[in-house]
Amino acid sequence: MKIGRWEGNNILFHDVEEGNLFTLLRNVTNKLNNDYLKQKIHFEGLYRIETGEYPREAMREVLLNALVHRNYMGAPIQIRVYDDKMNIWNDGGLPTGISLESLKRPHSSNPRNPIIAGVCFKGGLIDAWGSGTVKIIETCLQAGLPEPELIEQDGGFFVTLFKNNLTKEQLTKLGLNERQLKAVEYVKEKGKITNKEYQSLNTISERTASRELSDLVEKQVFNSSETKGAGSYFYLTGTITP
Repeated sequence: MKIGRWEGNNILFHDVEEGNLFTLLRNVTNKLNNDYLKQKIHFEGLYRIETGEYPREAMREVLLNALVHRNYMGAPIQIRVYDDKMNIWNDGGLPTGISLESLKRPHSSNPRNPIIAGVCFKGGLIDAWGSGTVKIIETCLQAGLPEPELIEQDGGFFVTLFKNNLTKEQLTKLGLNERQLKAVEYVKEKGKITNKEYQSLNTISERTASRELSDLVEKQVFNSSETKGAGSYFYLTGTITP
């Protein structure tokens, strides 16, 4: 399995993990948690609790799905980690009779590699009922994350997990225009934006800026400050007030 840390179209660093399925599942999980993903820390009583950027169950199911259904005569599994999402690709498309829509509901199990699937079932790793992709979607939604993207691409199966609702893909789905997308990137960097700064950033009138900022609030991308009037500003939903 190949793991890479990406920034846009540029790879920053990478690792290659080799071994049997059980070794890969353990080592790749550890490598991602230790070197590629951040762990959020909080305390419950006397104990430190570490929470990953993506649901643990979703991560587990994505890796198992790739390992069990991969075409082992083809290319290695490839994992690309970005600031706001993670892609996992394995060689081999969906089996005949299984559609992308089927993966979003309980469906029949039709593994590419029956012997590997059988070993994983007997080892307690999978249930062999075709529920893996449903678990991936459900656990992400339960964690307040966008629905993962499942597609066939480049002769294989491609899963994208999103860290939050602020990726360009998710914001575009909400119907944001280019000016609004630019403002979100500005707030990611600066922490907040005023109406005047929105006007300057996009070279538009105060009236247009007010309308588009209100739309961002209605779509729960921005929150408006408690301060109104000249000192008012907007910041990303889910963040601490600047």
